[in-house]
Amino acid sequence: MKVALTVNDFLQRAELVYPDRVAVVDEPDQPAESWGEITYREMARRARAMAAGLDAMGIGVGERVAMLSHNSARLLTALFGVSGSGRILVPVNFRLVAEEVKYIVQHSGARVLLVDPELEAAMADVECEHKFTIGAEADEALMRFDVEPAAWEPDEDATATINYTSGTTARPKGVQLTHRNVWLNAATFGWHMGVSDRDVYLHTLPQFHCNGWGMLYAITGMGGEHIILRKVDGDEILRRVEQHGVTLMCGAPAVLNMILDAAAAWTAAGREIPGRGQVRVVIAGAPPPTKTIERTETELGWEFNQIYGLTETAPLLTINRPRAEFDDLSPADRAVKLNRAGVPAIGCTMGVTSNGEITARSNVVMDGYWEQPDQTAAAIYDGAFHTGDGGYIDDQNYVTIADRKKDVIISGGENVSSIEVEDAIFQHDEITEVAVIGIPDEKWGELVTALVVKTPGSTLTEDEVIAYTKTKLAGYKCPKKVEFRDELARTATGKLQKFKLRAPFWEGHERQVN
Repeated sequence: MKVALTVNDFLQRAELVYPDRVAVVDEPDQPAESWGEITYREMARRARAMAAGLDAMGIGVGERVAMLSHNSARLLTALFGVSGSGRILVPVNFRLVAEEVKYIVQHSGARVLLVDPELEAAMADVECEHKFTIGAEADEALMRFDVEPAAWEPDEDATATINYTSGTTARPKGVQLTHRNVWLNAATFGWHMGVSDRDVYLHTLPQFHCNGWGMLYAITGMGGEHIILRKVDGDEILRRVEQHGVTLMCGAPAVLNMILDAAAAWTAAGREIPGRGQVRVVIAGAPPPTKTIERTETELGWEFNQIYGLTETAPLLTINRPRAEFDDLSPADRAVKLNRAGVPAIGCTMGVTSNGEITARSNVVMDGYWEQPDQTAAAIYDGAFHTGDGGYIDDQNYVTIADRKKDVIISGGENVSSIEVEDAIFQHDEITEVAVIGIPDEKWGELVTALVVKTPGSTLTEDEVIAYTKTKLAGYKCPKKVEFRDELARTATGKLQKFKLRAPFWEGHERQVN
């Protein structure tokens, strides 16, 4: 017997086994009326009402519904109400400007667009056949509680969501994730992280980003509790860990840095850090500095985990959890072990091409890029997905990401990993952010350049940064130039947007290598 794997499986089980358990505690400070606390029975009822509303509107199976929203119980429910009825949900990055949202709505062919009230004015010029402001207006138009939704014949190979890439290239691409993709990703991710019905999950990761990495489905299927956080703030994260007994969260290194900064203030004020020995934090998006990993254990008392993946892979490819073999190591030595991207997740095979590009074979690899077959063929060939990331696999089968291939700096004929240089510089106590890029140089080809954000009040100089880095790395890897900045361009998930940081230096050059 073969039963189709669909997103419905997760919410249906939660409703069956845990109908009266609190499913979601919505963000209380929503600009649309907060849903407050709802049970899994009620969440499933609202998902069905959403599907029935789309029926009444004439939105057919396979048609697209775009949702531009901060984290909310409504967006979480739409992952089931829209996708689970055979339509395709298009979760849109709420940090995008109107022109970028226009492109996504038009490119995806969305017939419905739901817009966060906070973004309503900014998106006034974005047109769609059916456009609603999230809240009472959209609830009334889209949710029909008086009828059952039309039956959908489950198809695990149907597209569940189209997730647009986060902006490391000039134009976002629409990643088609099938029900099979997201089901197996969620099951694998949940298994590796030991998700159970005792977990309380804090939404520190944008739900639009690869469907919250798929952890949203895993938590739902096991009957865990969702705590919605609309906007990331270190102090507020600690407060909710304390209030709700949070056990699990996901996010970028920048989020972890915010938590660590807030924790330092709590400690200085004599307040106990909540969640010690209880919270598992999962980090991805960029390899965090070893200092950050060590501080997570020593200052927060939380378990640090790292994963690696892409939107195109739903996203889990590798995972690095503290294992028994690391137990006797010092926190500093354990941090070095956990700094690697990790070993392949169950069902995933990793490889490295002759030119150093990481590849993957797995059931979580996307169906393709929406309406872009050429881009799909450029990413999936020779039986594998080509990640575009450079790296290597060591003799223990741990994957290390050395760089985005296009970001490798070639200086004086030597390859320099910007991530390695960033990690070294970041260990300086007076540096809060750093991005290392290559800029054109007549002598060296490309000059290793560090863009640095200092701590408030720091008098750190360019020469001091260079001298400090030389205590950590070989001379050819160290920056030859340092520029201080107030902030660095990042995506919504914390990735450095190096193409934006490089652009002014490469203006007038036909190629982005020298």
